[in-house]
Amino acid sequence: MVIRRGLRSVFITLALYLVSGAAVAYFMFHAQHGARGLEARGAVQESLRDMEAELKGLVAERKSWEQRLALVRDEAIDRDLLEENARLMLGRTHKNDVVIMGR
Repeated sequence: MVIRRGLRSVFITLALYLVSGAAVAYFMFHAQHGARGLEARGAVQESLRDMEAELKGLVAERKSWEQRLALVRDEAIDRDLLEENARLMLGRTHKNDVVIMGR
């Protein structure tokens, strides 16, 4: 009777350790490989770096457009830029212009 009681307590303790170990292993596995795990975090950080680089390029392009628009404001119209835009929109060239055909 004493042996049964001692054997039962060992099995219960062993079962509790196995269940808690399995639960910890389950959560550790999903913390590493899950949809919001450490590997997914690395992929999100990489895409964030790509988006930040794209944002820098777009900010530079916006500044360029703002500078060009400042030249065409009512107070100070740059005649060269106005002529360039008019020729581009009309598809015309001056007889002294050199046209380089792109791809």
